[in-house]
Amino acid sequence: MRKSRLILIVIVGCNLLPAITVSAQVKATIEKVQTDTDAAKDRPILKGYDRDHLARIALPLGGIGTGTVSLGGRGDLRNWEIMNRAAKGFVPLRGSSGPFFALFTKTVDGRTVTKAIEGPIELSDYEESHGSTVPNHGLPRFRACSFAAAYPFGQVMLSDPDVPVDVRIEAFNPLIPGDPEASGIPVAVLRYVLRNKTNKVVTASVCGSMPNFIGIDGSGNTKDWKGDLVAVGGKANRNRFREGSNIQGIFMDSEGVAPKAEQWGTIALTTTAETDVSYRTAWMPQGWGSSLLDFWDDFSEDGRLREREATGEDTPMASLAVEVELPPKGTKEVAFLLTWHFPNRQTWTPKGNEQDRIGNFYTTQYRDAWDVAEKLLPRLAKLEEETVRFVRTFCQSDLPDVVKEAALFNVSTLRTQTCFHTEDGRFYGWEGSSNTRGCCHGSCTHVWNYEQATAFLFGKLAMSMREVEFAHATDNDGLMSFRVGLPLERAQSFGKAAADGQMGCIMKMYRDWQLSGDDRMLRTLWPHVKRALEFCWIEGGWDADRDGVMEGCQHNTMDVEYYGPNPQMGVWYLGALRAAEQMARYLGEDDFAATCRRLYEQGRQWMDKNLFNGEYYEHQVRPPKDRSDIAPSLLIGMGAKDPMEPDYQLGSGCLVDQLVGQFMAHVCGLGYLLEPDHVRKTLQAIMKYNLREGLYGHFNCMRSFALGDESALLMASYPKDRPKNPFPYFTEVMTGFEYTAAIGMLYEGQLEQGFKCIENIRDRYDGRKRSPFDEAECGHHYARAMASWAAVLALTGFHYSGVEKSMTFAAQDGTFFWSNGYAWGSCSLKRENNNVRVELAVLHGKLNLLRFILRGFGDVQFDKTLLIKAGEKIAFTISR
Repeated sequence: MRKSRLILIVIVGCNLLPAITVSAQVKATIEKVQTDTDAAKDRPILKGYDRDHLARIALPLGGIGTGTVSLGGRGDLRNWEIMNRAAKGFVPLRGSSGPFFALFTKTVDGRTVTKAIEGPIELSDYEESHGSTVPNHGLPRFRACSFAAAYPFGQVMLSDPDVPVDVRIEAFNPLIPGDPEASGIPVAVLRYVLRNKTNKVVTASVCGSMPNFIGIDGSGNTKDWKGDLVAVGGKANRNRFREGSNIQGIFMDSEGVAPKAEQWGTIALTTTAETDVSYRTAWMPQGWGSSLLDFWDDFSEDGRLREREATGEDTPMASLAVEVELPPKGTKEVAFLLTWHFPNRQTWTPKGNEQDRIGNFYTTQYRDAWDVAEKLLPRLAKLEEETVRFVRTFCQSDLPDVVKEAALFNVSTLRTQTCFHTEDGRFYGWEGSSNTRGCCHGSCTHVWNYEQATAFLFGKLAMSMREVEFAHATDNDGLMSFRVGLPLERAQSFGKAAADGQMGCIMKMYRDWQLSGDDRMLRTLWPHVKRALEFCWIEGGWDADRDGVMEGCQHNTMDVEYYGPNPQMGVWYLGALRAAEQMARYLGEDDFAATCRRLYEQGRQWMDKNLFNGEYYEHQVRPPKDRSDIAPSLLIGMGAKDPMEPDYQLGSGCLVDQLVGQFMAHVCGLGYLLEPDHVRKTLQAIMKYNLREGLYGHFNCMRSFALGDESALLMASYPKDRPKNPFPYFTEVMTGFEYTAAIGMLYEGQLEQGFKCIENIRDRYDGRKRSPFDEAECGHHYARAMASWAAVLALTGFHYSGVEKSMTFAAQDGTFFWSNGYAWGSCSLKRENNNVRVELAVLHGKLNLLRFILRGFGDVQFDKTLLIKAGEKIAFTISR
């Protein structure tokens, strides 16, 4: 595991607009990257968890938009969320038996051992009225267990003095930035690596068992819409053994669940083993433990299974076993593929008609779950190799481990039921997920504004969100519904605008245009983007007097309306003006660009003069004189009953993310929106006033995402006076907001403070108290937490413009991962006197490059635009 290398991190200026205008012109030769094929087999490890930090671990296994099943810290499979909805804590059961894998061993002297391939049950799960209720609680299991991860790879290490074999579970799903299709396969790849500890041959078998639970999604939903749109449980489900061209295993379908139901589909448990496979498609009928007893006795006899006659039950159990012979001190692996196919995804809140069906993109690529496995296997080695290459390249970056952990582990949210990928190829997301369904619908703009992982890893998906926001959710007056309706015929049905959400989308449009270099998309969406900005200036709007300052009724991500100028919305607005100026100027609309520039300059000067109090920026509360002064589409009325005497205002508080617009401007390469010295002082004030080292003395009137001796940044503090009833979340702690402040600190060179904030977050998600792969806010796997990816950008200084075909890094020694959403690779920088030697490798996709900039040091312009393809690199020297 790589240790933090903080000494290498040197921020060389924070103005993201290059000051260097004269480039040295050079020729560069494109060469092949030398790859280590043996290293590609070794899975990287970023974080390890000991026996005391396993209880809450749940690593999501599944593709983007496919749903997931999670690998638990002890090696179990939990949170079966594959049927188009969240299902936290759901494990499909037949009696007390849920899905599990078991190991049988036999030594040459005839001694046999059978155990579940899982570690010990947590002590907290021992007591219930009728004993432990943990699935498979009665099975023997391994004594020693630990967990290691570098997402999407999870490993569980199991050992026991009574077992002649150690087991390592290796689980993953392909994750390749720039390739959403390869990263969107509905599969959990499960390998059981067996190591013979003895000096003699050991015969071993690994067996997977699971019920056919098609029709049961874990929600407990019993509502029946028109009789065939929602399943109420498994019905006439069946298991069949199949042999394919390259796999064999159990195929699960249903003859009784309605084909239009959201929970209708297929599941397959298959193995890549070609010989020594046994199975049973049914267990004997349930009795007082007799069904499980029969299976255990059968498998424990010789590690092979005998078929049982189907009994006609609705959710029959099935088992699949593979036998191997382990030489003395030898190692062998047994691989299984768990695949699924559930095509009938419904809209956010179904109304009970067939128009609610929006479908899944992944189910257009495969006929059923068996087809997934058959098509995947020939590609699996290559997909795994590319996934290992991505994760290793990222983990080997010369960045602190905690930064890499926060960035990489939160990417898992893209695979969960927070996100989905519809049949038409568009990408959407809830804010997060409750235990049984998505939470807060509509790809909520004011939440998704913060996250950066999608754009920098999967640009195609990010651009589809921009197309939805502007071409579908924005009306002819420029009002963008900040929660988009589905199907897209309902896109504008919500009909309300959020000030921060709408301004952030304009900045994201600029970011994604720059990353992609897609002029066609910009020209297509620009009329909508322009209207979205002009919407600020409508009568009763956010900036009705067109002075560059938002004063109107501003609904925002705190789920309330602010009245009067404030830093949060104000800086988003400044960023949108700058982004729109740049886009307008590029498109030849100089008059509109000049208007944007004028408003930006006015707004910036006014905010620095009137909202900065010497330490941070405040909110000047200005209620409207009359309700008619508020445009109807801006007043949602959450919280405050009387706009003329508004409740739930920020007031003089020090807000944790008051500079979120500046954070986004740095990501976009737009430079400072406010006075740089004020920005630095504000971040220092956030550390001074909002940081709590332990929360035993902290009063919180809302939700608790941090407790006890945990340290965190509060949403807001009030060093001076406090409104009687501030905005509702002011006493809370939420990671996405904390990352925004922490990354702002990194951009300003306040490294110790920024690292401390990120460490505080990840210390809370330590496997013992919370899952490292589930940072919650309004729901599990909250989208805002993917703001953590921007820490990578801040520390490396990375910026790419597909428009100018330029790449920028901070001038510092080290090797760093880079990704623009379409291609990715590594960049090595090494100082040599007054020069820096650069080696830039493309490991996936292709990169157009004309200019390379080391901020604050120098740059080069190549004699022509280079097209660098996957597996190629260039090397050159930059002089100061």
